[in-house]
Amino acid sequence: MLKVGLTGGIGSGKSEVSRRLAARGAVVIDADKIAREVVEPGTPGIAEIVEAFGEDVLRPDGTLDRERLGAIVFADAEKLKVLNGIVHPKVGERTQQLQREAPDDAVVVYDVPLLAENNLAPLYDVVVVVDTPDEVRLDRLRRFRDMPEADARARIAAQASREDRLRIADIVIGNEGSLEELDAQVDKVWQDLSARVSPEG
Repeated sequence: MLKVGLTGGIGSGKSEVSRRLAARGAVVIDADKIAREVVEPGTPGIAEIVEAFGEDVLRPDGTLDRERLGAIVFADAEKLKVLNGIVHPKVGERTQQLQREAPDDAVVVYDVPLLAENNLAPLYDVVVVVDTPDEVRLDRLRRFRDMPEADARARIAAQASREDRLRIADIVIGNEGSLEELDAQVDKVWQDLSARVSPEG
């Protein structure tokens, strides 16, 4: 089994890369998706969040109001730390369970937004960083997610810098061009990763 950490800042296109690796045969473990699962209504996770941040972070249907919670924690480092302290251990437990279920010869790709921030690089055999200039990311967040510029800048600023991410990268995928260019890069990366788990490799 080859453990690959895939990361990139918000708006970098990491999810596009993750989808393409899954289509080529990788077992993708998506930390964001798991983070949503562990705070669904009725879970211990959402109960702990309400205890820490109050009922205001819930929608009328009992689901988490991510935008409201995001606005609270991304403006306050201490509150972000509290939220991460609730969510991260639960994500870790679920991730380990999915890893145990993967085939022995799998390329397991962990889609981890905060890999650099949480110093997780040593957990992986290979770290792949999707690298995109901040201004391109800002433009994407405004155009594709309708995010106000101030919010987009705050999200980018709350994450690791490009330099911090590139420092831990074994493989870098530059993503400021077309999807065709991205496809070609992902093909090369997939060949490289597959070779590392093949009997000959």
